[in-house]
Amino acid sequence: MDFSLDNAKAQKVWADSENLWLLLIDGRQLSLPLIFFPRLSKASAEELDDYELSGGGLGIHWNNLDEDLYVPNLLMGISDSNRKNKTA
Repeated sequence: MDFSLDNAKAQKVWADSENLWLLLIDGRQLSLPLIFFPRLSKASAEELDDYELSGGGLGIHWNNLDEDLYVPNLLMGISDSNRKNKTA
């Protein structure tokens, strides 16, 4: 099995009260704190269940929440595509 970032594709996504979970096609499971994703952390369970996988599982999209995540970025520790670096 190839565990490279090129093969980091989601097969299933779900959330509990604290974490976003991903099951990858290579069998890995990834858990990320929901607080890393402001829109997702404020969403209802029904809203979190309403996602689409894109690019064969490379992307996760929540249309009603206007949220998009890129699975390889999540594996590299990049959590929220909407978070901006702030400088003083």
